[in-house]
Amino acid sequence: MSGTATSPETVARLNRAYEEALRALYLVDRNDPITDMVARKIIEIGQTGIDDPKRLCAETLKQLDIDRRSNS
Repeated sequence: MSGTATSPETVARLNRAYEEALRALYLVDRNDPITDMVARKIIEIGQTGIDDPKRLCAETLKQLDIDRRSNS
């Protein structure tokens, strides 16, 4: 979303998807490099028109080829 105006609602949806993805991956350290990768992928997918946070999260994990069950 570099160089484009982003509404507060869009930012909130992206943030919810990001937080959900971090919880799914059991990531708490925001300095972990994977958190940046997750954020960038969520933004990228958000630009395709998917705006539901749960779908954004699921698609992010899918595209990053991260299986939530592998952390169980």
